[in-house]
Amino acid sequence: MKFRIALTAAASLALAACGSSEDASTEAEADTVEMTADEALTDVEEMPVEDPAANTAPVEMDTASPSEEADIQEAGDSAADTAAAAMDAMAEDAN
Repeated sequence: MKFRIALTAAASLALAACGSSEDASTEAEADTVEMTADEALTDVEEMPVEDPAANTAPVEMDTASPSEEADIQEAGDSAADTAAAAMDAMAEDAN
């Protein structure tokens, strides 16, 4: 048991001695994502305006007729069949 503790301690010290947080890749990174966004807005002089239609009720969409719904369902089924066939072909190629 003492051997395991000593081995663990020695391994921890060895790893700590090897580690360093100074490398060139961290120096090349931007400090924050916002820096780039702020730079893109430096030439903008206009102030944001309120959208008066932002809180209005949503517009109802037209519903599809039963024949259109059947066509959409058939197209979706065809796409699913095509995807399944492609997966089968890929599985055969892999074997």
